[in-house]
Amino acid sequence: MSSVTTELGFSLRQALTVLVLPPVSLLLLGLVCGVLAWRGSRRAGLGAALASLALLLLATPAVAGMLRWSLEREVVAILAQPSTISPAAIIVLGGDVAHALGAARVGGLTLERLQEGAALQRRTGLPLLVTAGVLSPGDPPLGQLMAASLARDFATPARWVEAQAADTRGNAVLSAALLRGDGIAAAYLVSHAWHLPRAMAAFARAGLPVVPAPVLLHPPPSLGWEDWMPRPDQLGESWFALREWVGRMVYAIRD
Repeated sequence: MSSVTTELGFSLRQALTVLVLPPVSLLLLGLVCGVLAWRGSRRAGLGAALASLALLLLATPAVAGMLRWSLEREVVAILAQPSTISPAAIIVLGGDVAHALGAARVGGLTLERLQEGAALQRRTGLPLLVTAGVLSPGDPPLGQLMAASLARDFATPARWVEAQAADTRGNAVLSAALLRGDGIAAAYLVSHAWHLPRAMAAFARAGLPVVPAPVLLHPPPSLGWEDWMPRPDQLGESWFALREWVGRMVYAIRD
């Protein structure tokens, strides 16, 4: 696959993600309905109002918490059951890349996962595998940045560096192949709790049993009156949860 084709694939995937998910999809809907309402359509005016209401609700801790809990409760249920799996390694999934003065480095989500992976390594003594390929054209593979951060920031080396995976399914297939090549049949899987259900399903399809090691596992939302006050950061929480559900639907259809 040529570099031009790869860059076009990145751009198309990013554009579709932005356009399909809120807030951009709701903003575009509200804009179109607003123009139609200005031209005399009462139904379009109602559509603009509903789009605005949906955007406000997604920005509340209540709705963001319910969306997040719809994913994380699956991890809680798994951890509540006795496990028959004996992990012999720790897999840390990459999440995002940050840029500072033109240089790429691990992003905040990835750093939280590395912190959890390093702490788990110290508790168990098991070797670490980091996995993530190139997330944006021109950047180095995130897996390499993760390995460098583990060594520099946590004094914890990674035994395996998987630097080709383009998505969660790739993380699973390539990591499973690396570990099986070294005779390892099961592993801990480190990622954010809202991402683990999709990731664990991908590893199950790849034939590698995993035990979830969640980052930031939240309690169920309390739904008090203060949880219905919109906050900008909660819109991002809703976006991550909605992206996970869309990703799970895509994986279910594709795989």
